[in-house]
Amino acid sequence: MAGQIAATKGNLIQRKKALGLASNGYELMDRKRNILIGEMMRLVDEVKNLRDQIETAYSTGYFLLQQANISAGVISHIASQVPVEREIQLTYRSVMGVEIPQVIYTPKEKYELVYSLEESNSMIDDAYIQFQKIKELTMVLAEVDNAVARLATAISKTQKRANALKNVVIPRYTEEIRNISDSLDEKEREEFSRMKVIKTQKEG
Repeated sequence: MAGQIAATKGNLIQRKKALGLASNGYELMDRKRNILIGEMMRLVDEVKNLRDQIETAYSTGYFLLQQANISAGVISHIASQVPVEREIQLTYRSVMGVEIPQVIYTPKEKYELVYSLEESNSMIDDAYIQFQKIKELTMVLAEVDNAVARLATAISKTQKRANALKNVVIPRYTEEIRNISDSLDEKEREEFSRMKVIKTQKEG
C-alpha cells in the first residue's frame, strides 16, 4: 500500500523510474497489440476468401467424383493407390514474438497420375486433379487458420497485460509518487518553519 512506503527521496526516485518503465511497457504492449490486430485482420480476410474457394472446389470435386463413379463403377480401389503426401514441411515466422506457422509446399504445375491407365478414364483423371487442388488449398487454409488462432490468443494476452499496466500498475505508482511527494513537501515546510523559529529565537 502507498501509505506504508517511507517518504524518502530514494523511494521517490525508485517509484519514478518504475513509473517510467511501466509507461514504456504499456506503450510497447499497445503497439504490439495494434500490429497483431492488423496482421490478424489481414489474415481473417484471407481465411474468408480461402473458405469460399474450398467450398467451390469441393462442390466441383464431389461432382467429378460422382461422374467418375458412374463411368467406372466405385473407384475406391483407385483412390487407395494415391500415396500420402510427404513433401510438406513446416516452418515458422515471427510477428512481434508470436510464432506463426508456414506450410512449405510447392504446388505442381502438372499433376502426375499415380494409378494404372488401363483402369482409368478422363473423368477419373479430372476428379483426381481436382482433389489435388483441394489438398493444396486445404494446406494454405490450415496455415492461415492456425495463424489467426495464434494471433487471437496473443492479442488477448497482450490486451490483458496492457490493461493491467494502464489500470493497475501505472495508477498505483502515480499515487505512490504523489503521496511521497506530498509527504516530502510537508516535511520541507515543517523544516523551514522550524528553522525560521530557531532563527527568530536567536535574533531575539
